[in-house]
Amino acid sequence: MIDTNKPRIEPLEPPYEPDTEVSLRKWMPPGSDIEPLRLFRTLMRHERLAGRMRPLGSGILGPSATVPPPLREVMIHRTSALTGAEYEWGVHAAAFGRPVGLSDEQLRSTVAGSSTDGCWDPEQSLVFELADQLHSTSTATDELWRELAAAFDTEQLIELLVTAGWYHVIAYVCNAAAVEPEPWGERFPA
Repeated sequence: MIDTNKPRIEPLEPPYEPDTEVSLRKWMPPGSDIEPLRLFRTLMRHERLAGRMRPLGSGILGPSATVPPPLREVMIHRTSALTGAEYEWGVHAAAFGRPVGLSDEQLRSTVAGSSTDGCWDPEQSLVFELADQLHSTSTATDELWRELAAAFDTEQLIELLVTAGWYHVIAYVCNAAAVEPEPWGERFPA
């Protein structure tokens, strides 16, 4: 059992060293005026590792990504919910999920629903089911893979797999380090 009332690894606090400030700003969206996220400030306790991690995270979320943002967010939200990573789910619900059009019903479904819920279109349902299967078995059934291969190209398939794995890594950090929720982040629906 963990004491979730305090972080196990304290995030860096301002004022930051100049090089650290530059690194933290790279983790944030361009032009962001909010304080760097607690997760990023926690990762920066190991600056060399954080510097190696950032390109993958920004590749998943950035303009070079091949998976459309709403589908990416289905994968991220469902993976975060399955791993109990309320911190990451809440950041994504507020900063990405709602802005790309996920509804309250869809956000609730990522926590307590299934891929067959009526709120999902066929592609979203496939991504949701892929998140479930990867989480529970670390693979996908042949049947699901055939459906995925008919809906997505090879780059998108690889990106979806890597996104699921990346957000398991993020969940491990958030949960084990007991990263505190952002004041503006959402909480899991009741």
